[in-house]
Amino acid sequence: MRNVLITGGAGFIGSNFVRYFLAQHADVVVVNFDALTYAGNLENLAGVDVDPRYHFVKGDICDRAVVESAFKQFNIDTVVHFAAESHVDRSILGSSVFVQTNVVGTNVMLDVAKQCGVERFLHVSTDEVYGSLGATGKFLETTPLHPNSPYSASKASSDLLALAYQHTYGLPVVMTRCSNNYGPYQFPEKLIPLMIINALNNKPLPVYGDGLNVRDWLHVGDHCAAIDVVLQDGKIGEVYNIGGDNEWKNINIVQTILKELGKPESLISFVKDRPGHDRRYAIDATKIQNELGWSPAHTFELGIKETIDWYIRNESWWKRVMTGEYQEYYFRQYGEVAKA
Repeated sequence: MRNVLITGGAGFIGSNFVRYFLAQHADVVVVNFDALTYAGNLENLAGVDVDPRYHFVKGDICDRAVVESAFKQFNIDTVVHFAAESHVDRSILGSSVFVQTNVVGTNVMLDVAKQCGVERFLHVSTDEVYGSLGATGKFLETTPLHPNSPYSASKASSDLLALAYQHTYGLPVVMTRCSNNYGPYQFPEKLIPLMIINALNNKPLPVYGDGLNVRDWLHVGDHCAAIDVVLQDGKIGEVYNIGGDNEWKNINIVQTILKELGKPESLISFVKDRPGHDRRYAIDATKIQNELGWSPAHTFELGIKETIDWYIRNESWWKRVMTGEYQEYYFRQYGEVAKA
């Protein structure tokens, strides 16, 4: 029986992974360790909470005493570390919480894991640590880190800490760096759910700059499968890029959503570009494909239709989360467009 601590398990990717992991492995105990900040929502795990293999601990990864208690109470031998402040726009508005959670919090997790002698520590990161690409080329695992936002700088720092713990102390760390995720339970501040929800409500769809920034899109279900493969078979000390080989310009994503919903492109509203907006990301996932046999199962054409349908069917979910802090952030970020 493997006892797995999943940090940030109430967030978008974390909750999808909790569901996936419990479905794929009968002989596991899963401990969801989450502080339940604005993007952490236990509704994401409705139905899972009745599984006797699942446990929830409310806690901050920066709080060493609470982290240690969870490790000892559940005899944790494996960690999958998702917990992070993860939105570039918010990091530009205020960076301190990103440094605290992503750097200090990761350091606490690594230190307690070392102290408790865990058998594997999977650190989940992002392609944004690599910086920005030109019109051609893709990020390799060997691409030098060149983060361009407070968010990506904090993630790059946590990556280096994790690898340092592996090299210095022999902590069995493996690492993944993924491209942009989409799918069910994604908080509405991110591009795809924001555009879907605004379109459903006939509100302006704010698009930064000229809309030509390019991202590689990965369905969250494919990401979960890749993390599972790396957790089981990844080589200690190695980094594995996870990408969908699925590049889209932001404006084309928005146009696709409008077309699927039968809404006019007149809803698109171009807004001032955010500071330091990376022009293009693209992941080379050859390593995980060749060494571990993973490849994405979702085409974007089908995945985006399924995602749009999920948000249509789960209106009550996103209406409940789009209150309070989210509304304040939205008005700060998009100004007059948000009031339309």
